[in-house]
Amino acid sequence: MIRALCLIGGLTGAAGLSQFPEFSQQYLQRLAGQAEALTLVVKEFDTTALEAGLGREQALEQMTGTPLLDGRQADMRRVFARHARLSENLTILREASPLQLLVLPHRMADGPTVQDVWADFVPAVPVSTAGVTAAGAGFLGGWLVLAVVLSVITAPIRWMRRTPTKTQKRREPAMRTDPPVARPTLVSDNEPKRPRLAGVQR
Repeated sequence: MIRALCLIGGLTGAAGLSQFPEFSQQYLQRLAGQAEALTLVVKEFDTTALEAGLGREQALEQMTGTPLLDGRQADMRRVFARHARLSENLTILREASPLQLLVLPHRMADGPTVQDVWADFVPAVPVSTAGVTAAGAGFLGGWLVLAVVLSVITAPIRWMRRTPTKTQKRREPAMRTDPPVARPTLVSDNEPKRPRLAGVQR
């Protein structure tokens, strides 16, 4: 039963991870679009700040005094931070090979981009080397994960079976042996029965 469940886990992992190369390619395309859009916003802000004789940080510091400006400043700081993060991830992902992408899932963790890719994602048949490798890794990973989980779940049951109960721990009473039976003296039927007289010696 456990082997069958582990096999199911391995096949599930293989089916899921085999789609990672295709998902990563679509993610990379969406990420490039997101980074490009943010780049335009950043450039417009920097250009406006330069025209006013200010740097980016100076312009941000002047966006204060009213709830509207304070909110706008916080929004722009988030835009700059996200632009820097996505641009860095995009550079690293573009330079990575399809197999190297398997170890870079943390570079594909932008929430909005993941949601956009997942909404339009269409599974593909893993015919490439990266797809086959991902399927194999997914099979082993699914097998091992489910095997560990089942081992942890069934550990108390195995422990209870191996641990003797209190009744079993009691010492069994020693086997009682009957006293030896005296061997009866056999009297020959041919020997005549003679009366024994007291005080008479034969």
